[in-house]
Amino acid sequence: MAHTAVQGSIGSRTASMGLRNYKICLFQYENYQGRCMELNSECRNLCDRGMDRIRSIRVECGVWVGYELENMLGEMFILEKGEYPRWDCWSNSYCSDCLMSVRPVRMDPQDHRICLFECRSFEGRKMEVCDEDIPSLWSYGFQDHVASIEVTGGTWVGYQYPGYRGYQYVFEHGAYKNWSEWGARHPQIQAIRRVRDMMTHRRGYFDMTA
Repeated sequence: MAHTAVQGSIGSRTASMGLRNYKICLFQYENYQGRCMELNSECRNLCDRGMDRIRSIRVECGVWVGYELENMLGEMFILEKGEYPRWDCWSNSYCSDCLMSVRPVRMDPQDHRICLFECRSFEGRKMEVCDEDIPSLWSYGFQDHVASIEVTGGTWVGYQYPGYRGYQYVFEHGAYKNWSEWGARHPQIQAIRRVRDMMTHRRGYFDMTA
């Protein structure tokens, strides 16, 4: 199942952010073997830097998002601080093992607050989530059809299926009038959670093993 989206402007969200607290190490082979590339800022085409394949990743500092294609296009992969010894450690859809561009995620230190809307342009049924992770929107009485989103606090990641599975979508502070603005082909989100790290949220960060 191919998943591409015209999302050329998303990388510009980090243009004015401070990058001193970001570091990611990309490895040519699994288990951190082969050539290693260290980055502190976005790279729109890893091939231009001599890396035609990425098979393991170590995030030293900050939160990043990787993309299946160059120029921040295609499937997204949220990369929080930690180790990813194989490509399927960062993919929840297991549809693509390609990672061709990366950028830092803009972290908002405010309390997490997000509004999900059933229809485009913030119309229809509305669900507001404040400082909480939701593994299944269905369990809260909200269907999977999410066509617009407004983030007024924090940074979030949405998932295509319950249990934080399927395609991932990063939501930084701002308004998204329709699903194409967050890189989706369909208005389908069934789980959502906060993105946190110790640099911006002193109360802790999301632990994948919790």
